[in-house]
Amino acid sequence: MAAKVEIYIWTTCPFCVRAKGLLKNKGVDFIEYNIDGDEMARNKMAERTNGKRSLPQIFINDAHIGGCDDIHTLESQGKLDQMLVSENI
Repeated sequence: MAAKVEIYIWTTCPFCVRAKGLLKNKGVDFIEYNIDGDEMARNKMAERTNGKRSLPQIFINDAHIGGCDDIHTLESQGKLDQMLVSENI
């Protein structure tokens, strides 16, 4: 079974576009939370990320992975694919 992937984004954020592109290129289905101008949604995201407010913020199986650089680092280390097919990370 595939992992549950969630990503918080802004529509015009280049880092968000880059992170989503990596997931799309891998054929990953993900839940996208577009929080453009929605301060309540951003506050909810910050609660899940221990106060981080930068975007994107990515979760795999409810575990906070980080942002764009973090997901690309996991990819370059060969760790991302295993996380994406696992129910638990």
